[in-house]
Amino acid sequence: MFNWYQRYAEAILSVLPAKRLLALDALRGLTITAMILVNNPGSWSHVYSPLLHAQWHGWTVTDLIFPFFIVIVGMSLQLSLQRQNNSGNIAVIKYAAVRSIKLFALGLFLALFYYNFRDPAYNYIEQKLLTLRWLGVLQRIGLVYFFTVLIVLYCGTRGRIGWLIGLCALYLAGMLYLPYQDAQGNQFRGLLEFGNSFAAWLDHVVLGASHVYYRSATPFAFDPEGLWSTLPAISSCLAGVLMAQYLQSERTLVQKIRGLLLFGVVAVWLAELWHMGLPINKSLWTPSFVLLSSGYCAIALAVCLWLCDVKRWRLWSAPFVVFGANAILFFMFAGVAARILMMISVGDTSLHGWLFSTVYQPLFGDYNGSLAFALSFLLLSYLLMHWCYKRGYIFKV
Repeated sequence: MFNWYQRYAEAILSVLPAKRLLALDALRGLTITAMILVNNPGSWSHVYSPLLHAQWHGWTVTDLIFPFFIVIVGMSLQLSLQRQNNSGNIAVIKYAAVRSIKLFALGLFLALFYYNFRDPAYNYIEQKLLTLRWLGVLQRIGLVYFFTVLIVLYCGTRGRIGWLIGLCALYLAGMLYLPYQDAQGNQFRGLLEFGNSFAAWLDHVVLGASHVYYRSATPFAFDPEGLWSTLPAISSCLAGVLMAQYLQSERTLVQKIRGLLLFGVVAVWLAELWHMGLPINKSLWTPSFVLLSSGYCAIALAVCLWLCDVKRWRLWSAPFVVFGANAILFFMFAGVAARILMMISVGDTSLHGWLFSTVYQPLFGDYNGSLAFALSFLLLSYLLMHWCYKRGYIFKV
């Protein structure tokens, strides 16, 4: 069995360019795999707590997944811009703008890709098109990517650090000191509550209560990938840029790993201390959350570097390389497939609900059955991603 897997993994890794940073590919694959795993349980009523987001302040392992991806975007950006340094800034900006628009459009497509066939009174135009959620995961990646490109092109290391800190400071100043009011004229300032913060007010006023994720939040509907929290999300991406710069330095590999570990441990420690004054909160993307998630991402990257490039234990990474190579295609496929499972009717329920209640729940129980459903979804996704990888089809935006 091991010999088969060894041959299989070596075949996957052999097509990677010699100078490719395998640790980063593996971390990207691990991150997108975790993202799809937590997004597709058999039943949201039966999910182990580490696979759920924190209810509000605080964090779980699941809360680290999306910021990991944002940090990795920053690392990849720095490495790719080094290869494009002869293209000129205007050409790079145009390329980044097109990529950002495509990512934003793909996010809107996923938001619109649903129809409730089980409800004869369902009105797609009123209940989906006219209540389109403007922002989301892919939209945030697109916005963060574009503005990070601008900063990286026109600022050196000190400027990038300055922007990272400055964006967090600007965000925090708005959250703590800018006044806002609800429809009844009640004045607020400095709140970090669910549905009551400057970020929530801005989403409610600019995007509209019908076009955000938390539409029933009071007094302000808001989006966890909202407008104001995009500022510290750019800081997360800049943290990835700086990590990639550090990896490009003249230090030895062991020194780089030690440096990443030191930064990661100190960042997590400081974030947890800061949590007592400024809560760690993913939905608000607070600066303490930026520090925590960037620190853990640095630790994870250090571990991957140690495994792949120091110990030379590389075979484990092969499946994650497959997922990571087509991360956007994987995300899009998972989103479309999950929606199709919900749209297809089986009796008075969906195909998703029928599969869980008649196959996975009887076989494995409530929580294990829900997890087994998510793992099965991953396995089927892997078969498609492997087919694409084997044929050299990489979906790029």
